[in-house]
Amino acid sequence: MNYFSSQFKLGILGGGQLGKMMLNVTRKFDITTHVLGVNDDAPCRIACDQFTTGDLMDFETVYNFGKQVDLLTFEIENVNVDALEKLEKKGIKVYPSSKNLRIIQNKAKQKLFYLDHNLPTSDFSRFAYASEIEDAVLNGGLEFPFVWKSAQFGYDGNGVKIVRTLADLKGLPPGECITEALIDFKNELAVIVARNPDGEVKTYPVVEMEFHPEANQVEYVICPARISEAVAKKAQEVALNVSKAFNNVGLLAVELFQTQNDDILINEVAPRPHNSGHQTIEASYTSQFEQHIRAILNLPLGKTESKVGGIMVNLVGAEGFSGEVIYENIAEIMKMEGVTPHIYGKKQTRPFRKMGHVTIVNEDLNTARAIAEDVKNTIKVISK
Repeated sequence: MNYFSSQFKLGILGGGQLGKMMLNVTRKFDITTHVLGVNDDAPCRIACDQFTTGDLMDFETVYNFGKQVDLLTFEIENVNVDALEKLEKKGIKVYPSSKNLRIIQNKAKQKLFYLDHNLPTSDFSRFAYASEIEDAVLNGGLEFPFVWKSAQFGYDGNGVKIVRTLADLKGLPPGECITEALIDFKNELAVIVARNPDGEVKTYPVVEMEFHPEANQVEYVICPARISEAVAKKAQEVALNVSKAFNNVGLLAVELFQTQNDDILINEVAPRPHNSGHQTIEASYTSQFEQHIRAILNLPLGKTESKVGGIMVNLVGAEGFSGEVIYENIAEIMKMEGVTPHIYGKKQTRPFRKMGHVTIVNEDLNTARAIAEDVKNTIKVISK
């Protein structure tokens, strides 16, 4: 099929920053794009051919939007899967598939999937109601500490809590959830795997993620990860096995734990471009966003190696500030060598909201990490 400068229409569900960065690629290739986003000032609005505002969880909205395009993808998991399934039955291609999204949307189903396919993950328990957790603790079936995760709709540290005492269970949402063994890990790693319908598969280098201790959000992504070659190889093999088990088309970002014994355990996955791949725009031969478009259109996959060491710093709203956004000292960081800011286009900031990211590239990773620290300490996302 001719995708370029043609009648072909690509649909994207979700109007956020990941979609906006995908649209940089579709504009480069002159691919017509329709986007369904939840509000009128979504980041994607400025860059697509047609923008529709609507509820991504509403069956009719998603179904009617999907009928107008030739192929549908998404930049957020919280979309109506029943509508995607019906569109697939009508012959509209949906990548990644509704079947995979249905599993990934629910953390309990996702963990069971790993067990069923002999994929390494931490021990877990599944609860229909959060109130059952206290009974399990009192009966000796569950020991502190553990991680509580809401089964659905968690993101960016929301829907996740480390539980060390009974008091920590207070105020948890009441619905379906899982508890996981708290892993004593050396590193949190991630591997992005790309696969097209013909079965061509490529992985990006393993990245290391440093998290904000309070917000449970990624603060720095470091590529390549500062790990041994043996551990990197093991992490890529696990990620490839996950992608193969899902038979996934598009990108699959696989978040991993490296244990103290150098075992690799799957934390969770995302079937889309991911925060752990933003540095690929500047640091890699093929950005994760271009790779996702290549994969879903069944085009040859691009080279995944890095041209240079890359570190990504998330720009999130500073605590104590809500309202119209100001990026304080942005000119100061742009004076620094190898620094590129990406501003997502969200007009309103609030504490810990993802507002942009900054990539730092340098042939020496230690130098890049030092500059990343300077960037983090210099730029502030505040409000008027």
